[in-house]
Amino acid sequence: MVTDSLTDVFQEHRPLLHGVAYRMLGRAADAEDVVQDAWLRWTAADREDVREPRAYLVRITTRLALDRLRQVQARREAYVGPWLPEPVLTDYGPSASDTAERAVLADSVSLAVLVVLESLSPLERAVFVLREAFGFPYAQIATVLDRSEAAVRQLAGRARRHVDEGRPRYDVDPAERRDLTERFLAAAADGDLDGLLALLAPDVRLVGDSGGKSKAPLRVIDGADKVGRFLLAVASGAEAAFEVRIAEVNGGPGLLVLDGGKPDSVFQIEVRDGRVQCVYIVRNPDKLHAVAPA
Repeated sequence: MVTDSLTDVFQEHRPLLHGVAYRMLGRAADAEDVVQDAWLRWTAADREDVREPRAYLVRITTRLALDRLRQVQARREAYVGPWLPEPVLTDYGPSASDTAERAVLADSVSLAVLVVLESLSPLERAVFVLREAFGFPYAQIATVLDRSEAAVRQLAGRARRHVDEGRPRYDVDPAERRDLTERFLAAAADGDLDGLLALLAPDVRLVGDSGGKSKAPLRVIDGADKVGRFLLAVASGAEAAFEVRIAEVNGGPGLLVLDGGKPDSVFQIEVRDGRVQCVYIVRNPDKLHAVAPA
């Protein structure tokens, strides 16, 4: 029988467990499955073996996520078109204790970082998530992964280098990013090609994820002119019933497109030096459940 105290302890740590699983897997649905499996392990555990509930729950969640990550990587090799993480609505204001912590959480869950994490090995990804996103000490990560602390430090170093190489770090003021998102939306909605091109970096990239289940480019589009004209074609062909909202998606402003109240797509821009460096579009209906309005 599950006692109230067991349930309370698990619920207390559930946001952390889901955060670890989502960053490792890039899909909210897979993360939720892992957390549910962790709950079953938690209820069946011998209480005498659990000295620190938080450490125990993080350990079993990480190991379950590792097992699932190895399974889904094979599926992604057969994925139709580019693969992007499943977008999620985020709001770290109430849950993060300070501005620095909110910034770390937002960066670690950004689409740009999650895309780069796909290039890491499962162990590197686990170490990166636990260390960089949640600040776990190396000794505790070593226990979670059943590796030596020296090995964990090596994994952390390799992961950090890969992430830095794949996604150069640059600070963008949140207000500036939101302003650019609003101007981006206005230019596309007005059919203003010149205005849109003024916002796009010359080497801008557009990455669309449909999984072959809806209309989206099956290859990455490069260059301001091609990206700008594609976006205007999308905007001009949009149904009149579509509603566009600005929402916080993966730690930053994004555009949520609704059709009859249901998510049709998510747009998000990556900004560098005051211009749009990358446009992400997620249209695979299987990946839009986590952004559905309440």
